[in-house]
Amino acid sequence: MYIIYGILNCNSVKKTLDWLDEHQVSYHFHNYKKEGITPERLKNWSTQKGWQLFLNKKGTTWKALHPDVQAATTTERKAIALMVQNPSMIKRPVIELEGKVITVGFDAAQYESIF
Repeated sequence: MYIIYGILNCNSVKKTLDWLDEHQVSYHFHNYKKEGITPERLKNWSTQKGWQLFLNKKGTTWKALHPDVQAATTTERKAIALMVQNPSMIKRPVIELEGKVITVGFDAAQYESIF
């Protein structure tokens, strides 16, 4: 079963869940706000796609960080620690199937080819 990682008040997550429901795709939703995220899961994703893909530098959580913290976030280890502490900083949604990252972000055209 697909696992959708995100937060419910995110527009991209809402669009994704609506799209999946409309296309009758079964999934489990993992809410970062309530369930958190483990460093092991982020390390797995990073190994597959690179940590840079998952660290959302466009969001308000990243922009609220002190510039020194932003500048120091240059390694996988530091990025993962930051994302575990601030799950809102993870780009979303992340769609996973059996431990494999399928896609990140909302893209209806890509979803058509995947699902």
